[in-house]
Amino acid sequence: MPQLHSLPPVSSAVAWPQGLVIRPATPADAQQIADFHNLPGYRAGTLRLPYQSAEEVRRFLEQPRGDGIFMVAVMDEMVVGDIGLVRANGRRSHTATVGMGVHDAYQRRGIGRALLGEIVAISDEWLNLHRLELTVFCDNHAAVTLYQSFGFETEGVHRAYAFRAGAYADVFGMARLRK
Repeated sequence: MPQLHSLPPVSSAVAWPQGLVIRPATPADAQQIADFHNLPGYRAGTLRLPYQSAEEVRRFLEQPRGDGIFMVAVMDEMVVGDIGLVRANGRRSHTATVGMGVHDAYQRRGIGRALLGEIVAISDEWLNLHRLELTVFCDNHAAVTLYQSFGFETEGVHRAYAFRAGAYADVFGMARLRK
């Protein structure tokens, strides 16, 4: 695993939990990322299929698509969360899509808030993005509340958006417009 350095947060508005390190994701993280991507709680909140392999994650990290930032949260010497931001291009270059998740055993500890705080700060203060957008399953109340606390608003419902656990599930389309 890469050496961990305790860097200060980009966002001074969001405090990190004690012992948390946020850093760029590297191919060396692939096994740990795949391990928590395959946990039932993490997977239920994403569009990931079961049994994602470390090799799939490694390939993605070695050859990311688009103009993106991919970070991990490390606690207790273990990767416990991840977040990605992918910028659109052309006439949508003012926009980026966000996706994130936290290890099942590390939820409700402020890790998601710290990750999202960093991405929002990078978006606002370094990339000059005007619009951040995401989708979130309608039944993921904790995530919806977190996104709302950062200024994301629900713009609509995508009905039967994804097939999850044997049934179609709806998602909210949410966005945050920088003022």
